[in-house]
Amino acid sequence: MSYPFQIKSLGQYHDAYKKSVEDPESYWASVAEYFQWRKTWDKVLEWNFKEPKIEWFRGAKLNITENCLDRHLADLGDKPAIIWEPNDPGDKIRVVTYKRLHKRVCQFAQVLKNNGVKKGDRVCIYMGMIPELAYAVLACARIGAIHSVIFGGFSAQSIADRLDDAKAEYIVTCDGAYRGSKDIPLKTVIDDALIGNKIIKRVIVYTRTRTPVSMIKGRDVWWEDEMEHAEAQIEKDDIVSFPAEEMDAEDPLFILYTSGSTGKPKGVVHTCAGYMVWTTYTFVNVFQYDPGQVHFCTADIGWVTGHSYILYGPLCAGATSLMFEGIPTWPDAGRLWEIVDKHKVNIIYTAPTAIRSLMGFGLDPLKGKDLSSLKTLGTVGEPINEEAWHWYDDHIGKRKCPIVDTWWQTETGGALISNLAGVTPAKPGWATLPIPGVQPVLVDENGKEVTEKDEHGLLKGNLCIKAPWPGIIRTTYGDHERCRTNYFATYENLYFTGDGAYKDENGFYRITGRVDDVLNVSGHRIGTAEVENAINMHAGVVESAVVGYPHEIKGQGLYAYVIYNRPHVDDELTRKDILATVTRIIGAIARPDKIQFVQGLPKTRSGKIMRRILRKIAEGETKNLGDTSTLLDPAVVDDIKNGRL
Repeated sequence: MSYPFQIKSLGQYHDAYKKSVEDPESYWASVAEYFQWRKTWDKVLEWNFKEPKIEWFRGAKLNITENCLDRHLADLGDKPAIIWEPNDPGDKIRVVTYKRLHKRVCQFAQVLKNNGVKKGDRVCIYMGMIPELAYAVLACARIGAIHSVIFGGFSAQSIADRLDDAKAEYIVTCDGAYRGSKDIPLKTVIDDALIGNKIIKRVIVYTRTRTPVSMIKGRDVWWEDEMEHAEAQIEKDDIVSFPAEEMDAEDPLFILYTSGSTGKPKGVVHTCAGYMVWTTYTFVNVFQYDPGQVHFCTADIGWVTGHSYILYGPLCAGATSLMFEGIPTWPDAGRLWEIVDKHKVNIIYTAPTAIRSLMGFGLDPLKGKDLSSLKTLGTVGEPINEEAWHWYDDHIGKRKCPIVDTWWQTETGGALISNLAGVTPAKPGWATLPIPGVQPVLVDENGKEVTEKDEHGLLKGNLCIKAPWPGIIRTTYGDHERCRTNYFATYENLYFTGDGAYKDENGFYRITGRVDDVLNVSGHRIGTAEVENAINMHAGVVESAVVGYPHEIKGQGLYAYVIYNRPHVDDELTRKDILATVTRIIGAIARPDKIQFVQGLPKTRSGKIMRRILRKIAEGETKNLGDTSTLLDPAVVDDIKNGRL
């Protein structure tokens, strides 16, 4: 198998980029010829950023699972599609061939149908990192149901909010999940999330941990029983079939919830055709994937990285994707390298947080691990610092493997700015060049393109994109106005990423981080408003403000300033109570790293909290705080400085 759209040289990259900008319709039409369509498009691209309204491959009909599965059966049927590495290194590894994956997806599609799921219905998936999660995701896509995967670390309240927003009627979950040394009681969390829910019709439960669970008659059914019944329905005379639903190019494929600058999570909607084309195109080009290689993305499928670069991108390309149930440091810090050695992994794609964490264990965990199969290293989720980049290069890649530093977001569907492995230049700490089809621009606060260089010869501004690429967000579920105001209203005729960036003389980009009230913690976006809302739910809290500060492992940590109105003798116990509240409402992922109790917060006379001041104090900058004389009560700043943790 070859990929006609694969870029193999720097000259080819420049040609492709030029064509993609000058004539995007013909460029993407030629890329799209690689895929299987039930009906080809009437028009490649129709768009405006004002409403916004974006349509790719308008009028085309397809089903993404025919591109992930059916088309590969003849040539790749017996090749591994997914290699599953369990949490416990002693457990049995599962190798799922394309033929087997196709059968299991058809089987679970039949299960969904038997339970009343139909095209357009929303199915919430809350599972551990097991092959059945992949079956459930792809089965939804096969019947045209919209999947919404929720990361296994979210609380019952967070799940309830998402179920309510999506108006989901079906849930697929497990009794429990393994994650490192922890057993996570997924079904119990779902039961808590469903208290008072009148919409959910069916909960399908897979047995993974054998945790005792409550099964409600008429609502809850066992995965295994349902699959057994479905097997006879899909398999006749050794031929497996479950017809894939014909989808329109712009039909929704999935909803994925992401933190915003307000407390309510927003459901990012990706559609069938554009997302398929973009994830496959970027997967093949960024990683320079060659048929037969083993690709290991360490992300969870609860995040967009797992959707795009464990499932849809690799499977559409006929790749072998390694799926890992555990965490990089369990049972010891050599686990990832043991997996690379055991499965002869060629590409590893992980977060800078994981790299920094593993650096802390020194080089002992690398001893005796053969990493010579590696050809490409990748990073995702946050900017990588130079020290971590060089450690990764020296000790994991042995200076022989290009490192792709990919910048993208839930809303972009796939990588937007990244070097292409071994094809375009790398620069430590820089995402470098835009992928063909992506037109970045740096603007100032007023939306004017930045043209003045700083003292280092760099342009610095807010990162926007001028035109759509196939994987761009189409809407936020049930609230198109929120999509418009969040991404398209800040600057006229531009998609605003919410990130700041530098641009050097070579046209390389370096992402500096969020410029709005959203933080990037361990590669996951967390809205400060969401955390503040959770802290404020605690009975004794009057008000709180949350900012980011540099954290040596996570990149950014959460620093909370809290006004507490009850007499509290034990600050530490009160902190633990607040952390328990945040865990209950959002999940452990959003727990602040530091909680400082304060008498007041620095506010303007109109009542706006001056987060800039709080951010500087959290970062350790206590002198150059700017003019504080206009504050309602300037004295609170000294109190906060003196109490800094």
